Amino acid sequence: MKITNQLLTTLALFTCICVSTQAQNFLPGFNGFSKKKTSYLHMNNEEITKGNLKKLKYEKGLIEEVKIRDLNDKKVKIKPADISFMYLPPSGLAKLANFQDFITDADQWNNDKLDQSLFKSGYAYFEKSKVRIKKKTRTLMVQLVNPSFCEKIKVFKDPYSKETASIGIGPLKAGGIAKSYYVKKGDEVAIRLKKKHYDEEFKMFFGDCPALIEKYGAKPKWSEFAKHIYEYTKECN
Repeated sequence: MKITNQLLTTLALFTCICVSTQAQNFLPGFNGFSKKKTSYLHMNNEEITKGNLKKLKYEKGLIEEVKIRDLNDKKVKIKPADISFMYLPPSGLAKLANFQDFITDADQWNNDKLDQSLFKSGYAYFEKSKVRIKKKTRTLMVQLVNPSFCEKIKVFKDPYSKETASIGIGPLKAGGIAKSYYVKKGDEVAIRLKKKHYDEEFKMFFGDCPALIEKYGAKPKWSEFAKHIYEYTKECN
């Protein structure tokens, strides 16, 4: 009974957190993906390759090769350069480890250019992008976490990012904020942005919006990074 009450209290707290959040939050990022559910790879030639994921090969935590077993039971290796974007189903453990996935408002996935049915089924969305890793620029598949307000600045999950303190019981945790992301402004190469450098780099991303600089530039809060991008997207030219 004690555990049950504790769990109910935690769930109630999560509900309060969700009710208080708005659509400018980043979506959950995942590290583990299901090999049993169908993955959907949209190729550069506009064909769609469907199949069960076999393996993901990584470069500094970012996907540089996708191996699937297609609908003809053939093993296929595909490079990001040949993929435009893709939808991968998170594993059950990956979803459980990020409880926020269960309580995120579906409206946060709202983007008419993306497949709403797959998002609402819990799929993660990846797209091809040039990413700067130290001094090298690579073409890799990266997971988009701001699909509803990504018209000007895209934010991708950093698989190596640590998180700020979270609250919860066991795997049911919420409130933690990633300490770094890969960020792409317009057609530029995506670069890694860290919490500890946000004060210094705030003007680099938002300097062409005087209203935003005046409002937040003196001491921008990392916890409001998503809010800054949302307002920049909706209110700045």
